[in-house]
Amino acid sequence: MSESDHSVSLDHYIRLCAVVLLVIVCTTSGMIATSFSHIGTGWTLKVTLILSIAVINAFLVAGYLMHLLTEKKLIYIVLGFTVFFFIGLMGLTIWATGEPPVGTILH
Repeated sequence: MSESDHSVSLDHYIRLCAVVLLVIVCTTSGMIATSFSHIGTGWTLKVTLILSIAVINAFLVAGYLMHLLTEKKLIYIVLGFTVFFFIGLMGLTIWATGEPPVGTILH
């Protein structure tokens, strides 16, 4: 296999990783700056902004650094099942919150 068989050169990949790393550092700095800022009257706006920045950060890490944007269909099927069962477990947890196990004492 020769170098011409590869669709992406090493220099291009390193440049992409450097840009993604720079954006991740900037978004992380943005989350920290948002947490210390005096925006709005309460925590609602701050938490919304921090979670929005965290979603962008997670997409960059999962998509580019973990190569999920270029993965095969099987990976997406496994991720779909993971999300489905995670949502199901969270739903069961919330549903059972008001029903403690028999014999326990609530304070």
